[in-house]
Amino acid sequence: MPNIKSAKKRVLVAERNRLRNKTWKSSIRTVRNQVADAVKSASPENAATALSHAYEIIDKAVTKGVLHKNSAARRKSRLAAKVVAIQAK
Repeated sequence: MPNIKSAKKRVLVAERNRLRNKTWKSSIRTVRNQVADAVKSASPENAATALSHAYEIIDKAVTKGVLHKNSAARRKSRLAAKVVAIQAK
């Protein structure tokens, strides 16, 4: 347990940020699963809609500082590859 006032504040701030980041990361996992479900159902329209929504959530997470931009780009690329694969069929 910290004794210094600034260290106590950092503990509070870190906990607040952890909860905020947890919410965003949960949203990212949810949209990732939605895209995966749409791909499994082999519905290109649903997959494209889910992918668009996933892009929005991931981009907002980057803006909020939850994800690094390269990490977000990698996640978006992997999701897009899955959607393109079912659209090509």
